[in-house]
Amino acid sequence: MTLKSQERNDIVSYRLERARQTLKEAKDIGGLGYWNLAANRLYYAAYYASAALLIHNGIEASSHKGIVRMIGLSFVRQGILKPEDSQLLGRLFTMRQTGDYEDLFDWKESDVCPMYMPVEDYIDRIESIISTSQSKNLQDEN
Repeated sequence: MTLKSQERNDIVSYRLERARQTLKEAKDIGGLGYWNLAANRLYYAAYYASAALLIHNGIEASSHKGIVRMIGLSFVRQGILKPEDSQLLGRLFTMRQTGDYEDLFDWKESDVCPMYMPVEDYIDRIESIISTSQSKNLQDEN
């Protein structure tokens, strides 16, 4: 899909906003003790931020596993993101899959709560990468 610059910026902004809102949902839901759902929302918070970064850079991924893979290939291997970021995404993906689809399994507070801060930091890093890139592009245009 070919996007015009403004369309791409709008989608990236929307995805980043969704990432922040979904992180808030994860915290609120966790506060109610719904740990499988909180794990799901943490994954989606990181997913939306990851998708924003890929879209910003014109990289397409057609599945959840594809997004995780492309983050690793395009940003971790290049040193833009840390290997821990790729591990975080993989862990969150597994948590979501397990919590959503495994029978007789429930995540606990002790599993989910330690994930809040790493997800928030991950979103912060992605926003910073995008912001820095946008600033550089504006300077290059002038």
